[in-house]
Amino acid sequence: MTMSIFLSVSAYATNQFLDAPDDKPVSAKFRGTEWNDDTSNEEIPLTARVITTRLAKMPWGAIFKIEFTDLKSRARKRRKIPPDYFIVTDERIVLLNEENNDAAVENISAMDKAPTFEEGDVRGISSGKLDHEDAPWTTTIEVKGGECTYLASHNSGHFSKIVWKKGVGLIEYAMGYGAMADGFRLKRQK
Repeated sequence: MTMSIFLSVSAYATNQFLDAPDDKPVSAKFRGTEWNDDTSNEEIPLTARVITTRLAKMPWGAIFKIEFTDLKSRARKRRKIPPDYFIVTDERIVLLNEENNDAAVENISAMDKAPTFEEGDVRGISSGKLDHEDAPWTTTIEVKGGECTYLASHNSGHFSKIVWKKGVGLIEYAMGYGAMADGFRLKRQK
């Protein structure tokens, strides 16, 4: 009896950069800066609470939702950061980018095996380096030490950066549009 329980538990996929022991939400404080045309390209302080929740666990992986709440800054226009949903396997962290992510979570969590992923949707890898180009976007994902960094850039100045840390999860989230037209950078606080 003990052996069969051990085998069924060990059959579940886990990812060293995004995992959870259960479905309870985990909250962390993030600090950083934001900028936009209204701030004359000046970077002003921005804080947020980031909540990571495992929505589903399957034998081949899990699905997580990362929400950005309690955003505070002195900018006139209140910043909103929509939640991100990620499909996580042993080897990949993939952005779930459907019109109705909640319905997609239900459908994907019922699958016997992981769906196929577009390379452009990958936001994290478990080892090595992955380069992807979908002109005019260039993406590099690289694992160094205990961190995995996703960096996508566009020749117009648009960018997106996500940093994952082993055993911790999301530690940096940033994006910007154009030459300082609008953007933010948030880092996890200890």
